[in-house]
Amino acid sequence: MDIVTQGLVGATLAQALAPERHHRRATLIGLGAGGLPDADALIAGAADPLLQLEFHRHFSHALAFIPFGAAVATLLLWPFLRNAIPLQRIYRYALCGYAPGGLLDACTSYGTHLFWPFSANPVAWSLIAIVDPVFTLALALPLGIGLYRRRRARLGLALALAYLALGLVQHQRAETAATDLALQRGHDPEYVLVKPTVGNIVLWRAIYTVEDSIWVDAVRVGTNERIYPGTHRTLFVPDRDMRWAAAGSRARRDADRFVAAASGFAVSYSGQAQRLGDARYAMLPTEIAPLWGIEFDSTATAAAPRFITTREMTPATRSQFLTMLLGRDLDH
Repeated sequence: MDIVTQGLVGATLAQALAPERHHRRATLIGLGAGGLPDADALIAGAADPLLQLEFHRHFSHALAFIPFGAAVATLLLWPFLRNAIPLQRIYRYALCGYAPGGLLDACTSYGTHLFWPFSANPVAWSLIAIVDPVFTLALALPLGIGLYRRRRARLGLALALAYLALGLVQHQRAETAATDLALQRGHDPEYVLVKPTVGNIVLWRAIYTVEDSIWVDAVRVGTNERIYPGTHRTLFVPDRDMRWAAAGSRARRDADRFVAAASGFAVSYSGQAQRLGDARYAMLPTEIAPLWGIEFDSTATAAAPRFITTREMTPATRSQFLTMLLGRDLDH
C-alpha cells in the first residue's frame, strides 16, 4: 500500500490496543512505525538501478523481521518520548504499528517477500490496489474520531478487514471471468493473474500466459460482469531476444534480474528491442504499455541499464479508464 495508508493501519492497531492514558501517543507511535517498512525504497544506487526493484518490499516487510523493525522504530522514537512513556510501551506500540506492514502489502499485487528468509518467492494476493481511497478513508475517519473522542478505533479495523474480504470475493470473480475468456479463445492458460486497477476493486487487469505469449484484458466485476478485450504480445526471453549480448555479460545478467523482478512478465517495449518493461502494470488495463522498465545500450554490454518510467495520464487515457470503470461502451 501507499505509505500513508500503511501508517494509518499501524496507528489504528496501536490505538485499538492501547489504554486510554496512552491513547494519543500510541496512535502517533503506530503511525510512525507503520510507514517504516517502506524505508527499503532508499536502497538504490545509480550504478545499479535494479537494486530498488529487487529490495522493495523485501526483508523489511518479512514476518521474521517484525521484532527487529519495531526495535528500530523504538530507537528512533525513544529520544522524543523518553520522558513521556516507558521504553517497553514504546516498543509495544511500535510493534503494533510495524507488524501489519508486510501483510497489508501482500494483499496488493506487487509482490512482498513475506516469508523471507525461509522462502524467496514473493507473495501477492491481489485483493486491493496499491492506492485505494475507499480503504484509506475507512481507516482514517474512525481513527480521527477516536483521537478526538479518546475512543479506540476498532471500527476502522473492522471496516478494513471487511473491505479486504470483499476484495477477495471480487478477485475470485475476476479470476473466473479471465479463465473463462481464455478458454473461449481456445487457450489453455499456463498462468492467470488478476489485479485491481488503481483506486477500486471493480475494474481488474486480467493477465494470462499461453506458451511464450502474454494476453491482457480488462474485467469489470460489478453487479454484472463485463469484459473489455485487450491485446497480447510475446514475452521477453533473454536467450532469444538479447543475442547482441553475450552470455555472462552484465547486460544479460541484468536482463535475467529484471525478468525475475517482474515475476516472468517482462516484455520488450513496442518497437524498442533494447527496452524491457514489467507487463503487469499499465495506465490502462487493456494495454501492454509498462509503467516502468530498463533500457540497455546494445553497444555497451558492460554498462548498467537505465531505469525508465512512462506514467503519463492523458485526458484520452483517463476517459477510457473511467468508461470501463463505469461499465460503459468504449468508443472505437
